[in-house]
Amino acid sequence: MNTKHMVAHIALGANLSSRFGVPFATLRQALRLMACQTIKVKAVSRFFTTPCFPPGAGPDYVNACAMLHVTDTPDALLARLHAIEEACGRERRDRWGARTADLDLLAIGDIVLPDAQTHADWVALSPAAQRTQTPDRLVLPHPRLQDRAFVLVPLADIAPDWRHPVLGRTVSEMVAALPAAERAAPRPIDPPPTG
Repeated sequence: MNTKHMVAHIALGANLSSRFGVPFATLRQALRLMACQTIKVKAVSRFFTTPCFPPGAGPDYVNACAMLHVTDTPDALLARLHAIEEACGRERRDRWGARTADLDLLAIGDIVLPDAQTHADWVALSPAAQRTQTPDRLVLPHPRLQDRAFVLVPLADIAPDWRHPVLGRTVSEMVAALPAAERAAPRPIDPPPTG
């Protein structure tokens, strides 16, 4: 698969401090660690504070999205993101638990992985199953992308016209389809905290 000069979108989140400081500082460091020969950070959204998901699982999150130009394969890019999470102190214990860094690969261009049927199966997964099941391979676009205001609202800052290759809707359209209370939940951090 040729990913030369492909545009990738990622979501960033943290709700625990790390060796780099408060969540905002950790995510800024994660963005610095991303820049390498095969990854160029082209745009970063505003940073938002968002209620913890699922409710009660920990402190509120700091969330953002970034647009990357990549020459890595999708699996190599995912491995790089996982290595950055680890460098930021991420420990994978509880699904949807509190974390120092969460870097989710949302999409690479209009690539659908591993295939349309597998993607559809993961999109249709029940909420109960989402809490316990994780894919054994990369699924793109991220199967929960269209459901989450804490992803879509920051993503709309940098890619409002990106069109989901399966759903056919733009980011702006997906944001508009969310309930009003969910759209309002992510609040911009202004000015950004120091630390």
